[in-house]
Amino acid sequence: MTDNLINIADQFTQVGQVKDVRPFGSGNINDTFLVTLNSMQQKNFVLQRINTQVFRQPQFVMQNMRIFTEHVSQRLQNTSLNRRWEVPNVLLTKDGQDHYTDDQGLFWRAISFIEASESFNVMHDAEQAREIGYALGMFHNLISDLSPQKLADTLEGFHITPLYLKHYNEVLATVTPASTPEVNYCLQFVEKHYSLAPILENAKAQGKLPLRLMHGDPKINNVMFDTSTKKAVSVIDLDTVKPGLVHYDIGDCLRSGCNPVGEETENWQSITFDSDICKEILQGYLAVAKEFLTPNDYIYMYDAIRLIAFELGLRFFADYLAGNVYFKVKHPEHNLARALVQFKLTESIEAQEATINKIIQDVK
Repeated sequence: MTDNLINIADQFTQVGQVKDVRPFGSGNINDTFLVTLNSMQQKNFVLQRINTQVFRQPQFVMQNMRIFTEHVSQRLQNTSLNRRWEVPNVLLTKDGQDHYTDDQGLFWRAISFIEASESFNVMHDAEQAREIGYALGMFHNLISDLSPQKLADTLEGFHITPLYLKHYNEVLATVTPASTPEVNYCLQFVEKHYSLAPILENAKAQGKLPLRLMHGDPKINNVMFDTSTKKAVSVIDLDTVKPGLVHYDIGDCLRSGCNPVGEETENWQSITFDSDICKEILQGYLAVAKEFLTPNDYIYMYDAIRLIAFELGLRFFADYLAGNVYFKVKHPEHNLARALVQFKLTESIEAQEATINKIIQDVK
């Protein structure tokens, strides 16, 4: 496998030679590797095998990424920033293609590596929380003038909660769930939250929330921090950049950022939503996102935070019931454990509704 990976990496190598290829990151969908070169001009790049079971038209993923990165690069050239900010760039093969298909038909791509940077799975302090918010705000700001119609919908139905609920019901109709306290808790939780599912899609259909471009997966470990300044320098994992609602991003960022023990904890009973971190993230976000938000955007922020935690729990639980066919798992109960974390987080968000709404009003 190593020789094969070196050969694939070499397709994208413009300077020097491949020294090493090793697994990188903790993504649940694609296989990701860090390629090290013996060149002073370029030390590293990221090599990924796109999961074509999830991204069935990977050429559109690459088309979106090129349009997005070229637009943002142009904006950055014309924007005066007093700090470092980078966008990952698509690397071409030696024959000028934005991807490489190997002899097994697998789809590979390479993107630039954000040097001298690191990411975190759990928030460490208030300053880091503000930087997470700033990163998402900067991301949205830099594409706020890029028409959603210019990008393809690479994952139809992604973050459309009513469709996930429909899929869940279809799975549930074909299986007999084990009767355990954890499974029963999940079943009851979903049943109690049926009416929550369409809240943002209804607002979009009624013209209250505009269609924009969204990242699609702005969890905190997709924000890169400068290793020396400790400031956010990039948002990575751009496969899901597509037309949608920025509320899905805001909700996802807060869902992942305000859970102090992280998404993979086994101790799901201890899960709480940290409203102090929520305030810091929103302050950082609005510092750069205020100029394009509307009054309705603020009205639906709390709903977004609650909905996305529920939605992800629903997706994990449906995948567990279906036999773990979408998300990578380390053991058969892994997706159940993940679902429990998100449902417990949703409970904590709901218990703090008044607090969260006050935070949103205070930071506007």
